[in-house]
Amino acid sequence: MFPKLITITIPDFLQGFLPPQFSLYSYGFMIALGAILAFYIVLYQSKSLGLNTEKLSSLFMWAIGAAFVGGKLFFFLEDINKYWDNPSLMKNALQGGFVFYGSLIFTIPTLVLWLKKEKIAVRPFLDILAFAAPVLHSMGRVGCFLAGCCHGKVCSSNLGVVFSHPDTLADFKDVPLYPTQLFDIGVNVLILGVVYFLRKRQSFQGQLFLVYLIMYAIGRSIVELYRGDDSRGFLFDGQISHSQFIALFVIVGCSFFWYKWRKSDASFGN
Repeated sequence: MFPKLITITIPDFLQGFLPPQFSLYSYGFMIALGAILAFYIVLYQSKSLGLNTEKLSSLFMWAIGAAFVGGKLFFFLEDINKYWDNPSLMKNALQGGFVFYGSLIFTIPTLVLWLKKEKIAVRPFLDILAFAAPVLHSMGRVGCFLAGCCHGKVCSSNLGVVFSHPDTLADFKDVPLYPTQLFDIGVNVLILGVVYFLRKRQSFQGQLFLVYLIMYAIGRSIVELYRGDDSRGFLFDGQISHSQFIALFVIVGCSFFWYKWRKSDASFGN
């Protein structure tokens, strides 16, 4: 695919202050584009909660920082020995490679703490994220597809996609692989359709966000069956991936909050 969108040579008179070349990586670009789209989705839907551009910008800065730290930390921890033995690999990993659940685990508490500090209703805001998060995640998966990371197993059907670029992050070059990045986008698009349908039918605040988390946990667990980047790690002698294991806890946690929030909002929507 296209790990780098463009490479610019820095003029000679600036090379004492700047690197000889500047490269715009597709992964980072798509993440940035997704963050911008998510920002405006949240801004449009959160005006009734008292969030303006300034407050939302502050919230997004905290969220992006938490997502970056959590996503990268979990990515390195999945195969810590590889990066411990060869720290130079971390530089290449910055081109792509985030663990979604790592970002999620760090971001949600950050958002909740910030919202409570600003005295903004938490659950209605989380419902808004059920629309913004799949958009941001899908754009990130486009970046994964372009960079070659998060790819699938070797594929013998017409679904296979070949990653042949010299800088691709794919573990297997020049062979057809399942485009699991696109499968993940399909899961997020399906989630968007469901939460949009449920928006005026929800029975308690926070329900849309829980639907998003549960649907993604199930969808991601299925997509994992086709993933071929073994560096993401497995448990129980390879029977289950780290993401599938975390997905089980996500579903259990969401089930708990579903019961709790539905009980506390028994008259919501009536």
